[in-house]
Amino acid sequence: MAVKKGVKTERIDVRANLSVKQLLQEAASACHKSVSEFLLDAGVTAANQMLADRRRFELDEVRWQEFQQLLDRPVSAPGGRMKSLLSEPGPLD
Repeated sequence: MAVKKGVKTERIDVRANLSVKQLLQEAASACHKSVSEFLLDAGVTAANQMLADRRRFELDEVRWQEFQQLLDRPVSAPGGRMKSLLSEPGPLD
């Protein structure tokens, strides 16, 4: 999801100990940013990276064809390993 730049109307409060605050201030200063700008940039980058695996995956041509073939296979009735898996109690049972 692209993050739109615009008027900042929302507030995010963060509590940290003194050493973390000093570290963030030093890093922000090295980037010529305010601590807020530094935290927002780092947070948005981390959020996009973490969510990327949940939104999109890429395959080369050979693997894409294999994936398509698996999706196109007819669904069969559960049997063999699937049947035993479904008949055994799960970790939450």
